[in-house]
Amino acid sequence: MSTPQQFSAQERRIDLDWVRILAFGLLIFYHVGMLYVSWGFHIKSVHRLVWLEPVMLLLNPWRLSLLFLVSGVASRFMLGKYQLAAFARARSARLLIPLAFGMLVIVPPQSYLQIVESLGYSQGSYLQGFADFYVQHYLAFSAQFCPTPCIVQPTWNHLWFVVYLWVYTMALAGVLALWPAAADWVGERLGRVLAGPRLLVLPCLLFAAWRLFLFPTFPSTHALFGDWYNHADYATAFLIGYLLARQESAWRDIERQRWVALAMAVACFAAFILVYGGLFSRSPMLRWFAGSVYGCYQWIAMAAVLGFARRHLMTADGPVRRYLTDAIFPYYIVHQTAIIVIAHALRGSQLSAGSEAALVISGTALTCLITYEVARRIVWLRPLFGLRMEARASGRIAQQQPA
Repeated sequence: MSTPQQFSAQERRIDLDWVRILAFGLLIFYHVGMLYVSWGFHIKSVHRLVWLEPVMLLLNPWRLSLLFLVSGVASRFMLGKYQLAAFARARSARLLIPLAFGMLVIVPPQSYLQIVESLGYSQGSYLQGFADFYVQHYLAFSAQFCPTPCIVQPTWNHLWFVVYLWVYTMALAGVLALWPAAADWVGERLGRVLAGPRLLVLPCLLFAAWRLFLFPTFPSTHALFGDWYNHADYATAFLIGYLLARQESAWRDIERQRWVALAMAVACFAAFILVYGGLFSRSPMLRWFAGSVYGCYQWIAMAAVLGFARRHLMTADGPVRRYLTDAIFPYYIVHQTAIIVIAHALRGSQLSAGSEAALVISGTALTCLITYEVARRIVWLRPLFGLRMEARASGRIAQQQPA
């Protein structure tokens, strides 16, 4: 089906490639930041940086929802070149193989170092201790080391994103199997409903509702089952991306309203930070206000990012974009393990917070780079890191790949 509102099936969304690259790239800095703030993380630095929390809160509400939205757009474009069954198989291979490999190989050092620092776990040398932990505990398929830290082994840690994305993708494939015309029928109507200023207002109300009514009962766990607030939040973003992917008028509205979205995002974030900082006495009304501005900030910040990306990055193609488009998923797979291993190795070094963070960031970036450069050159490693079995053979093929 072709309408004036739809993109050509061959068009590549360069701007969304950059959004995906930048959003995943922020994970390195965000997870390094988790070493220094008061929020829970697998290990902690001896340094605490109070000023860093508001900076991280600037990103926290929308960075992952934005990735799910971009993934929804990518799924829509992929379905333009695959049959539904082939699409489900391709997505399963690209997601589940790296997930299984990650849980068995990449993630275990994170859990091991967590219990080393939490409980002083030690069984001889590092390699002996890790081998004992891996065989005796990590592969136990049960909760271990309770009550602190009480982690279920094996675990997916930061790879929860892959699990959730696969679940949403398969749920979408199931709906499309029963109702093949759903995307066009719902997408066209949604595009009309969200025309003009409603594009900023209506999704904002929906994200605020999830924050107000689901988050208090179902706080974030990333455990898949029972994580209903996150499912509502991320699945909504995924569906918005999927349904609006080919609605050109909606993307024009996002670009046209980018400055309005930015101003609204600044206002919402400022209001949320004032409440977060404890400047007002706690009350039920204040909790409703904080939840509302948090939920609205999620959507409006995403709209601002998408609008400015469409305006300034739509034609920003080149070898850097093409390289990072392939590299960013392997980077994501290994980055958190690199952060934790390097931060643990620096423990007791008496470095300042700035020097320590600089070493962790640079070491993590170097680890990601080396891992990708090795993985992309070895055929059997490629699928383990979410890469195609063969590199792209021509510019024509590259243009046809989904964003």
